Amino acid sequence: MPGRWRRPAIGAAVISLGLFAAAEMRAESRKYDPGASDTEIKVGQTMPYSGPVSAFAVIGKVQEAYFRMINDRGGINGRRINLISYDDAATPAKTVEQVRKLVERDEVLFTFQGVGNAPNIAVQKYLNDRHIPQLFAGGRATRFEDPVNFPWTMGFAPNLRTEIRVYVRFILDNHPNARIGLLYQNDESGKEYLAGLKDALGARAPAMLAAEAPYDVTDPTIDTQVVRLKAAGIDVLIDMAAPKFAAQAIRKAAELGWQPLHLLGVGSSSIDAVLVPAGVGNAKGLISASSFKEASDPSWADDTGMKRWRAFMDAYYPEGDRKSLFTVYGYSAAELLVQVLQQCGDDVSRDNIMRQAASLNSVELDLLLPGLAINTSRADYRVIKQFRMMRFTGERWEPFGPIVAD
Repeated sequence: MPGRWRRPAIGAAVISLGLFAAAEMRAESRKYDPGASDTEIKVGQTMPYSGPVSAFAVIGKVQEAYFRMINDRGGINGRRINLISYDDAATPAKTVEQVRKLVERDEVLFTFQGVGNAPNIAVQKYLNDRHIPQLFAGGRATRFEDPVNFPWTMGFAPNLRTEIRVYVRFILDNHPNARIGLLYQNDESGKEYLAGLKDALGARAPAMLAAEAPYDVTDPTIDTQVVRLKAAGIDVLIDMAAPKFAAQAIRKAAELGWQPLHLLGVGSSSIDAVLVPAGVGNAKGLISASSFKEASDPSWADDTGMKRWRAFMDAYYPEGDRKSLFTVYGYSAAELLVQVLQQCGDDVSRDNIMRQAASLNSVELDLLLPGLAINTSRADYRVIKQFRMMRFTGERWEPFGPIVAD
């Protein structure tokens, strides 16, 4: 009888040792940097919850809701996403203060989607010097797509020069003799737009660029700039103003009875945040561009990705604006971040996060336009690289023409 029971006991011990060894191997394969553990991934963010560009705060709100959904489903490889999001009012000095707090006090693993060129530039060197990923930065300067000089920074949306060159291509194809006026904010972003416009026009710039109208973010209105552009005889207005000022420009042009071909920047194409305050009747006929499906476009009613987005909105962000490009944008950036973190597996180190972000292969997001996919490499940090033109009908943005690139 004793001999009969000895063998199973030995077998059980061998199995236990094997399971223990396998668990040890799995534990040894895990790799963490500050902000990551078996149960959590700390993500830092700054967002303009206050200040003149607070319309962009929707991005942070929808991302918090998206990560809450992911956590309810078990997180990323068993790890919950802990998003720590602070208000910086899109003020670079405040961004520096808040990002230092995120890194040095909260010990986040990386930063994600801070909004604006100037705020992101203000902390770019600080984060790169410390080898902390500045992932899918919500700014659109070319320096966020520069793996040689800033290997720890990667943007998300097409850079500003790419966007304005797409508009110039449209103008040259359809209005080759236009007198162009540019409305832009007098900061790093505006300077990118101006440089991109002149570069795209090339030798035609002196003849076609008839007026430049910069404004400061502290200006109460931009009525003076709009009046000056009209007086210059502009027939094509490229309006790269921030949402608050873009709404003012649309409204003022209508008051003046001025009807140039009005090209509106992607960042100010939100229906509820910009076009409704401007007056949808005043906005009818505006032209913009997008890389994303338009949520209010009935042609996407049966689209699988759009159905997933609607289900998310119903369950996790019911108060969100269904017509806002910012909601679509925020959802898509969060969706891509989850893809990167899933690819990381159990190596949740800063090195591996950037390695995975720079090796995305034909990634299709729920709300990207058909035909667009994300491909990155160590030499190419551009995430979204293409657009489709769209025209506002008075009710919704209606796409037209083919997919276009810089």
